[in-house]
Amino acid sequence: MCGLAALLLTGCGIRSTEVPTDFGAAPTRVGCSLSGSDEVGTRAGGEFAVQVYLVCTSQLVTVDRTVTLERRGTSDRVAVARELLAELSRKPSGAESDAGYSTDVARRTRVSGPRKGDPADALRLNTPPDDLSPYALAQIVCTFANSKVTAEDGDHVVLGGPGDDALRSYECSDAVKARPGLIPAPAETVG
Repeated sequence: MCGLAALLLTGCGIRSTEVPTDFGAAPTRVGCSLSGSDEVGTRAGGEFAVQVYLVCTSQLVTVDRTVTLERRGTSDRVAVARELLAELSRKPSGAESDAGYSTDVARRTRVSGPRKGDPADALRLNTPPDDLSPYALAQIVCTFANSKVTAEDGDHVVLGGPGDDALRSYECSDAVKARPGLIPAPAETVG
């Protein structure tokens, strides 16, 4: 009986130590929320509010931004797509970075309108969509699909690359927003 009591009192074989240990504070989860967007201010002529999808804790989350649209002879749709893409490729602000936001869209990524023979709602990237990281493609698809100007069909956007690859209609689903690195944006080839 004494042997059993001694065994129970010794615990799991872990001996106490006199060496102080300090592993810091317990980890916390980043909230993915901004206390107040410092990006959206008063809107003058040519400025308007948009939402872009940034990455935060491995999911897509919308962030409000303000863009200026100048007419340069292109359709409004293509001009808005260019501004949205510029916002996606811009480094997150200090407040956004502090809240855990990041972007996977490279600054060199560009967008243009449809080529001859493409559907009118097509947008062409200078990089084939399949060559983008899953996060970058999901950010672009969801940001464009979320915009009433760049997407005619609420949750879908038609994208292609610079080559002759077939255009695809990409969907921004809830699953893609929740796990963009694991679940690719559903896509159907456009005829």
